[in-house]
Amino acid sequence: MPYQPTRRDFLKHTAAGSGATLVGFRGGASGSSQQASKPIRLGFVGVGDRGSYHLDVALGIEGVEVPALADIDPAYLYRAKRWVEESGHPTPRLYDRGETDFQRMCEEEDLDCVICATPWEWHTPVCLAAMRNDKHAVSEVPLVVTLDEAWELIETWQKTGYWATLALEGFGDLALLNLVQKKLLGDIIHAEGGYVHDLRLVKFDPEREPWRLQHSIDRNGNLYPDHPMSRMLFHLDINHGDRIDYLVSMSSSAQMLNQYAAHYYGKDHPYATKKMAQGDYNATLIRTVQGKMITLNFDTNTPHPRELYRIQGTKGVFLSGRGLGGPKIYLDGRSPESHQWESAEPYLKEYAHPIEKDYNPPERRAIRGHGSRTTRTPLRWHRLILALRENRKPDWDVYDSVTSSAISPLTEESVAGGSKPVKFPDFTRGEWEKRKPIEFV
Repeated sequence: MPYQPTRRDFLKHTAAGSGATLVGFRGGASGSSQQASKPIRLGFVGVGDRGSYHLDVALGIEGVEVPALADIDPAYLYRAKRWVEESGHPTPRLYDRGETDFQRMCEEEDLDCVICATPWEWHTPVCLAAMRNDKHAVSEVPLVVTLDEAWELIETWQKTGYWATLALEGFGDLALLNLVQKKLLGDIIHAEGGYVHDLRLVKFDPEREPWRLQHSIDRNGNLYPDHPMSRMLFHLDINHGDRIDYLVSMSSSAQMLNQYAAHYYGKDHPYATKKMAQGDYNATLIRTVQGKMITLNFDTNTPHPRELYRIQGTKGVFLSGRGLGGPKIYLDGRSPESHQWESAEPYLKEYAHPIEKDYNPPERRAIRGHGSRTTRTPLRWHRLILALRENRKPDWDVYDSVTSSAISPLTEESVAGGSKPVKFPDFTRGEWEKRKPIEFV
């Protein structure tokens, strides 16, 4: 009898492909009728603030089923169960036997993909449990918190053919990505941005993310690189013709969390004097093999507006962020006033990405949970479901996802060593030289 390749064999063969990332798209909310007819079965691990948002998005996508939910908080779990039932789906099976019951879910359920929105330390264990039980996985950021976890995810993917990625992180403004790739700014030299978001209230709120404060107590570095890197990785073609060579990271002293606790809870509160490892401000310099630079900032402890984003090329510079009156641009020899900003809106309109122009999902009620209050299925969610239906990798692949999150432990190493330069691992093992820039087709 001739050999018949299994689905796992097919996935193993395609997982290691190193050519261009060609991302297919079909207009509308559900793709072709053949694709839409294939149900996508999702399991959710963690259905609190952020997890409930992802669940509510998924429940509004045609052809998506949610047969299983896992959470250690009964209130979140039974709210999620009610949402599934109210959407017209069968009652999901619940996994609530402690912190590791997601393993039983991955072993017992027939799922295409597991969506993980737990505290950070569980992201890699949940993804590995899914991959080792023939399921793909998508995690909230960060995907990993240690280098060992990064390599374990890559090796598990290459062994099983099942991926774990940050598929729902997106790419920021696709018009900006298009503008960059079309060389309006010339060759990109430097990008600067970061996660600069006052989270003092969140860290001390036991109902929202009680686990987040502990990271500030125990760790010191850039603990949240993925949101800014969702733009920078692909604006600088990292892992797609270039790669990170090394980084240097430095943190300020840690004062603000103690001051916050003393002001709101009293000088006798334990956190008013408890030693905090995380410096209130962290700045990291990253250099690529081809000489591009990133300035990556991290500040969740001080009072401030949200962050800015700046990307510099040989022909001009782009700047966005709150308080600017809209995004700005300066193009050498083209902007009307020498060395003066002009509005970037006309350029973003001119370079609007076809994939966004063609995306027109139907209206739905406002999506619940911690996320955008949009009334349309987000493009990133549509594209994840399309990737699952087509049995291909999502826009964020394993290499890119691991690279983004691994910045965090490497910055910790640099800070601990007196801001010494730290070499960045080549997670692609040389494939970055052959991988073409991310391309939406």
